[in-house]
Amino acid sequence: MKTSSESPVLLPYSAPWHWQQFHAHFALRKLLGVEHLSDDRYTRSFRLGEHAGWFSIEPLAEQDALKLSVSESALGAIDQLIPRVRRMFDLDADPLAIAQHFSADPHVAELVKRNPGLRLPTAFDPFEQAVRAIVGQQVTVKAAVTVTGRLVSRLGEPLTGANPEGIERLFPLPQAIAEANLDGIGMPGKRVQTLQYFAGQIASGELQLSMQQGYLALVEKLCALPGIGPWTAEYIALRAFGEPDAFPASDLGLLKAPVWGEQGISAKQLHAHAEAWRPWRAYAAAHLWQNYSEV
Repeated sequence: MKTSSESPVLLPYSAPWHWQQFHAHFALRKLLGVEHLSDDRYTRSFRLGEHAGWFSIEPLAEQDALKLSVSESALGAIDQLIPRVRRMFDLDADPLAIAQHFSADPHVAELVKRNPGLRLPTAFDPFEQAVRAIVGQQVTVKAAVTVTGRLVSRLGEPLTGANPEGIERLFPLPQAIAEANLDGIGMPGKRVQTLQYFAGQIASGELQLSMQQGYLALVEKLCALPGIGPWTAEYIALRAFGEPDAFPASDLGLLKAPVWGEQGISAKQLHAHAEAWRPWRAYAAAHLWQNYSEV
């Protein structure tokens, strides 16, 4: 049965770019029923306007490009889909310019030398990433994925049609999360309230998850909501939109990265140090997280 476009789209990038980084990122965070990952392919369900379906990405060994395949049901959204996927896999970054930017910093420059192709993995859908960030407050990535997976199994709409292995549901809509009974979901009551208030603001249109007014304006709007502080807001800007200067300075992985030595660094010290990394602080964060993960 034909389930994907007959002519896959090639998405070029400037090398170096490493599939292994993105594979590791999605392997840690994949949502059952929404995402599927194999050694050489990432697939997920998605909704764009009136279109719903799935797409898959495969790295190509013979050229600096990714192969994008799309379900027939979503071909009408291909023009919207392509820039989303390019952002998701950070295909428009200039790795040489980024490396040059950090060359004067002895800490980050060394990390860039070790991983010159490191990029900034971001989410396909900003609302989904915001939900993940709120659920992930003060818990491990594994715990956050478990709870978010429960949201998907309870509230995610089934994806109809002929779908690849592991692709069964769409991520829940804001209204569904806002109005659901989330008893037993596995989060403290206050965090449930934060999540449902946020989802309700999105569903009603009171809050727009958008970078149209700039990154700082979005962070300010998010921090004005109950239960959302600077870490959550900065992380949403970084992971939901790929904002290159977003920087959650209080993140434990950034503070405890081995490059800072056994004692680590304080959030205040890191925030001050990171001023020299503007406007690409998020890439420094990516290298510090990688450094932390290697311990």
